[in-house]
Amino acid sequence: MLRSFSEFITVNLLLVDKNTRLFDVVSYFIYDSIKILLLLAVMIFIVSIIRTFLPKEKIKAILSRRHPFWGHLLAGLFGIITPFCSCSAVPLFLGFVEVGIPLGVTFTFLIASPMINEVALVLLFSLFGWKIAGLYALSGLIIAMVSGFIVGRLHLEHLINDLSAKTKTCGCGKDYSPVWKERFIYAKNYTWQIVKKVWLYILIGVGVGAFIHGYVPAGFLAQYAGVDKWYAVPLAVLVGIPLYSNAAGVIPLVFALTEKGVAMGTALSFMMAVTALSFPEFVILKKIMKTKLLVIFASVVGIGVIFIGYLFNWII
Repeated sequence: MLRSFSEFITVNLLLVDKNTRLFDVVSYFIYDSIKILLLLAVMIFIVSIIRTFLPKEKIKAILSRRHPFWGHLLAGLFGIITPFCSCSAVPLFLGFVEVGIPLGVTFTFLIASPMINEVALVLLFSLFGWKIAGLYALSGLIIAMVSGFIVGRLHLEHLINDLSAKTKTCGCGKDYSPVWKERFIYAKNYTWQIVKKVWLYILIGVGVGAFIHGYVPAGFLAQYAGVDKWYAVPLAVLVGIPLYSNAAGVIPLVFALTEKGVAMGTALSFMMAVTALSFPEFVILKKIMKTKLLVIFASVVGIGVIFIGYLFNWII
């Protein structure tokens, strides 16, 4: 039904000839944009309701009392459903350290939050299905846990900057009343907040993907980033680091790349680099940690992302 609607809009309202490549591009853009935005709104609303049962103080209390393995696992899971933004990263990270949560566990949370957030999972599900979304979530969780474990074993607490007196939360980490009416109000407001924040990224990402879908010859990109190209994964990570985007903008592009022959692992490595290793994130994290720790953090995560890329190329 949605595809027919997008084709109707393209032909009857935008007057695009159905026998042209432009028709494929425009109808693809309309179809994916509407589908992604609708699914995103529904899933974010549901996740927001779940989030009201896990306020920040409760998360801290749970993580501070757990066995190291379970601490890392729970930190990664909390990272998926907990908001991560530039204004909340510093105080939330420091808050975890200050209440005695091991540094490695806090790093697991810090890595998982941008890499496997609910927006990424919803978009991956809408474009690739549950198999790829599930494998992505599992691999991202493993990267976060292993990276956090390594950082924890190095005992690098002395490389954390003391900014507790200078940082303030932005409101995205506030606790909410357990009253159901307030839960729904929070979920509605948060869903609208997220949609407003990412809709432009989605349209840009889908737009670039639509252009690739319509105009890039099949197999062209496979010449340079196919599964048989050993250099494709590390190159994709290096290309992704300086880019500024989020999951909303990069995942539709990943879908278009895989359609044209780019290996799945290579495309996902590119996406992970953009979301978890981007230069703007380093600027934020520099406020939290000294340069040495930032380099260790980036190196461990980068190696993990490259490994996952090769693994996906091997199994898919």
